[in-house]
Amino acid sequence: MNIKYFSDTDTALLEFSGNKIEETRELSENIYIDLDLQGNIVSMTIEHAKKVAHLPDISYQQFEKQKITA
Repeated sequence: MNIKYFSDTDTALLEFSGNKIEETRELSENIYIDLDLQGNIVSMTIEHAKKVAHLPDISYQQFEKQKITA
């Protein structure tokens, strides 16, 4: 996954794959997703990213599967 931020337009682009985009859907006034031929998400565009996505406050956390003990 790649995250690109364009400060001149306050736009964030989250790229999930390099698949060819077949369709773009508007989720809200400032959020769009691009889908491939199978309907998988290729990328997401967030306009007014500082306000909508709280940039630059980005963090990444990875959680491992936890074992349940009785």
